[in-house]
Amino acid sequence: MPTTIPPRDSSIRTADVQAALRALRLNTVELLRQPGLRRDVDVALAPADLDVTDERLVGDVVVALAAESTVDGIVVSGTVGVRWGDECRRCLAAVERRQAMEVNELYQDEVVDDDAFELGRDALDLSSTVRDAVVLALADPPPLCRDDCAGICPVCGADRNLATCGCDTVVRDDRWAALEQLDLEAPDDLN
Repeated sequence: MPTTIPPRDSSIRTADVQAALRALRLNTVELLRQPGLRRDVDVALAPADLDVTDERLVGDVVVALAAESTVDGIVVSGTVGVRWGDECRRCLAAVERRQAMEVNELYQDEVVDDDAFELGRDALDLSSTVRDAVVLALADPPPLCRDDCAGICPVCGADRNLATCGCDTVVRDDRWAALEQLDLEAPDDLN
């Protein structure tokens, strides 16, 4: 008889989420006092925990960031990994991909650098940085199942990756049909 795994207690899941979200909040006072101090953030969160409700996301968002104190502020770098599923834009086959978005941000008390962000009073909340990386990962157009995807036949709807259908796929516009009757060959006496 196979063993069944009991469902997780929702209070345990809530505690896990709260711990992961706390890991995304860094104490800036401690970091700024010691230039060179580094804090690593390695957590996995469900997309809903980050207020991202895109049905294409599959599984957890994996966060691997490092916050390092410098004389200019706090540099946050690393990756935010997502796994998503979608349909091929040519043949509508299911496609699943993993994507790692690079993060490299500078946070300063007083923003001097145009590319920097302002630090909070006592804490730096990285949840918006992680959320932005997830949204950017989903911003690309729908993928192809493979580079040479032939797509769907516009006449009969067959998947041309699986078989050739033999349909005439040349699209003709009836408005130009009268021009096809014209003889556009140059007369011999002009050559």
